[in-house]
Amino acid sequence: MSPVGAHWLVGVVERAGHHCPPPPDGAGMAEVWRTVAAACHVSLDDLAKLVARHFKLDVADLGSAEPAAAKLVPEKVARQFLVFPIREDDKRLVVATADPTDYDAEQMLGFASSRTPTFVVALPEALESAINAQYAPDRSVESILRTVDADAAEGVTILEEEGGEAVGAGEAGSAPVVKLTNAIFQEAVTHLASDVHFEPGRSGGVIRFRVDGVMMPFMHLPMPALNRVVSRIKILSKLDIADRMRPQDGRARIRVREKVYDLRVSTVPTREAEKLVIRILDPQGAVTLADAGLPKPEETALRRLLANRDGIVLITGPTGSGKTTTLYAAIKELSAHPINIMTVEDPIEYELRGITQVQVERKRNVTFASALRAALRQDPDVIMVGEIRDLETAEIAVRASITGHLVLGTLHANDALASVTRLRDLGVDPALLADAMRGALAQRLVRRICRACAVKVRDEAPNDEREAQLAALYGVRQVVHARGCEACGMTGFRGRLPILEVAVLTPEISEMIRQGVGARQLGEAARAAGMRPMREVAADLVRNGLTTLEEIDRVLGESAQATAPEPAGAPDKPPTILLVDDDGVVRTLARTLLERQGYRVIEAADGEAALLQLADPDSVDLMVLDLSLPKMDGRAVLRAVRGAAATAGLPVVVLTGEQQEGVEVELMDEGADDYFRKPIEPARFAARIKAALRRAAT
Repeated sequence: MSPVGAHWLVGVVERAGHHCPPPPDGAGMAEVWRTVAAACHVSLDDLAKLVARHFKLDVADLGSAEPAAAKLVPEKVARQFLVFPIREDDKRLVVATADPTDYDAEQMLGFASSRTPTFVVALPEALESAINAQYAPDRSVESILRTVDADAAEGVTILEEEGGEAVGAGEAGSAPVVKLTNAIFQEAVTHLASDVHFEPGRSGGVIRFRVDGVMMPFMHLPMPALNRVVSRIKILSKLDIADRMRPQDGRARIRVREKVYDLRVSTVPTREAEKLVIRILDPQGAVTLADAGLPKPEETALRRLLANRDGIVLITGPTGSGKTTTLYAAIKELSAHPINIMTVEDPIEYELRGITQVQVERKRNVTFASALRAALRQDPDVIMVGEIRDLETAEIAVRASITGHLVLGTLHANDALASVTRLRDLGVDPALLADAMRGALAQRLVRRICRACAVKVRDEAPNDEREAQLAALYGVRQVVHARGCEACGMTGFRGRLPILEVAVLTPEISEMIRQGVGARQLGEAARAAGMRPMREVAADLVRNGLTTLEEIDRVLGESAQATAPEPAGAPDKPPTILLVDDDGVVRTLARTLLERQGYRVIEAADGEAALLQLADPDSVDLMVLDLSLPKMDGRAVLRAVRGAAATAGLPVVVLTGEQQEGVEVELMDEGADDYFRKPIEPARFAARIKAALRRAAT
């Protein structure tokens, strides 16, 4: 294309009321656009709009380009005529161009694609970047590298490669991709990120860091570049880069600024490509109890629990709440004594000197249960179980704790005493649990306000209506505000603090466990015995200027506002809800919501199991029933419940993903008390359950 052909641009601008000198002869298209924009005192974006208006075309959205369209235009054609395909159908190809007058380009595109080209207008430099990203990702990666710290990639060493092992995956091992991957590692460590997420999209990908428990955007990448970085990380983690259709897990180790980090890598297939997540672990990062930032009353109570020479102590909380860090701090404290300590973990997050640590390897049949059995034959004094997730592991741990071993373990439950309910639901004998259990603690993490930019609150009144509401809810006035600075990445927070509730079991509480009392009553007894609830501990952090009301409400949320449910059964115990759903994720979510409201929850994964749970109908106050179930579907279960005299009056709330009109009427006719569509909306779901129990009580 001749540069003279670009002079049409001057005419377009002059017709819009601007006077422009002609661009220099021999100038390329990008230079012509820059020269005309500068001479006419208009921005490049405004110039693109003038061109589009003149030719009655649209301005291109290069970010919406469809990969299928690029397959119709060869790279040589795209570069020769500076065009970029946006989308296509059976008859038409939409192409972005900086020169709508280029008849040669129009003819060539029609010939190459067998479709009628339709132009939209884009800036030359944007077209060049899009072409590089689509057809030559290395050039795109090189341009991205210019936007990050030039020295970042040089400060990262992949330790598995030091032995001279060659990486033979071609493109994934190209220099720009290696440098960009190393730069991402460096930036993640610099930002103190715990996780790095590589998230694909239709027209581009995004990299996000989880910093202090909150997701933060870091970088946008074209999909070809993101795919190459993901492939690079899969190679480092010894994963199969050719297999993108199934989830994979792997590990790698890097050195950043002379410090070693372990990477735990996970991939899952998505509609667009693979999503990859990296957990960054510092093997030497274990802290002591004194350094963990525990509130003093809770630290004292935990030390009291660790002074036991037998029994089981449980730490509960959701994923990412710091359970493992607290466990390691406890183990490090105990390791100062002349005792034999063993751990069973998946994965081993911190390496502790003088402690035997066993890695769970399911492919080699090394499970929590089998490793725990083997550990018991090694004469341990203290055993740490990374996670108790099934009945077999729970029973071994409990029996070990009553035969002269101190067992420490983690469990997924909402508060300290809910761990008792969780173990009972797994099938552990309450009498055995009452003998074994010494205490439990629940934990969350809140962000610590940045000391470099914290601003003291001068006025007595709250800053706004929201702050006033939270101050009334938590019974404490905020004394500092998070402003934001470079040190904290403009978030106002840097680092995290634990909020805990530590329950030390008394003989009275142990007897209540033996009798099968629910978590709510156990919690009340523990508070009467001196346990501070997490809400009170969090309020202390606000009172001392260590965090904010918004932050503790973000972490505690509904659990801090939960009110006692209206009882539907006996007044001395909470209602029991039977949750029937074959989807484990849905069960976990629903169970969490219901237990927050103080209910006792039991589960069934199919219709037949649900009816078995109802063999003692007085043990269940309400059933939440999914329609789509294996063995016996939800409608059949509902008919069986309504057809039996013992369960005819049992409240049933149907939970289903069906969207057809008329389903609700049909279910009500068949005997359902209420109907709730997935996905679960927490507030409405809790309200519906409470209303159904209230109707049943009256």
